[in-house]
Amino acid sequence: MKNIQWQDDRDIYGRMILLTNSYLFTGLRNAVDNYDADFTDALTWGQLKSKRWLLRELHNCNIKELGTVFLCAGWYAILASMLFEDDFDINRILSFDIDVDCVPIAETINKKYVSKDWKFKALHHDIHDITYKDFSWTFWSVKNNRMSYPITDSANTIINTSCEHIDNFRLWYDYLPAGSLLILQTNNYFDIEDHINCSKSLVDFGNSTPMSKVLFEGELPLEKYNRYMRIGYK
Repeated sequence: MKNIQWQDDRDIYGRMILLTNSYLFTGLRNAVDNYDADFTDALTWGQLKSKRWLLRELHNCNIKELGTVFLCAGWYAILASMLFEDDFDINRILSFDIDVDCVPIAETINKKYVSKDWKFKALHHDIHDITYKDFSWTFWSVKNNRMSYPITDSANTIINTSCEHIDNFRLWYDYLPAGSLLILQTNNYFDIEDHINCSKSLVDFGNSTPMSKVLFEGELPLEKYNRYMRIGYK
């Protein structure tokens, strides 16, 4: 991919940049060029339909202000870029993932927002070990060759579209602060080894994620599984 030119028909991301003028494709292309990122799983129809569904239902719920977003198990943070490019009021998105290799790819995809006073930042953290109020984070500054000064953020919105991957899920969920806006997804795709917390149904998912106020809950049928989503306040 590194030697592919703009006129090369194999360069699908380059063609999509020209077609859509979306910065997301610029980030994806740069991640492939610089980190040999493999988006085979991240850009499946199921993944993309699930993210578009999330955006659509947020609009249907008349939710515009997301404030500071903690994206838990954020993977490559493609959803962050989609949220930024949509019509939402966002202060900052912090994307947490236990896989350190996700950090440079997520920041490359969202480089435009990384550069805007850390409107986006990917962090290598186990989501069981973070706090959601007054969370203090630092990063290694390549530019200054030192650790940054601590920055403190509190989550207004908590998103986890990978609940099926979370061990000790109820322990994680119970720790989330009351009053937070939650956007959660899981599925019933039990055949994947890493899917250690699937739900059998939307009712099952609801039982594991009690909320004080539910704004939306629904099911999205996909080819190999059903995706479940709940939006509401803890």
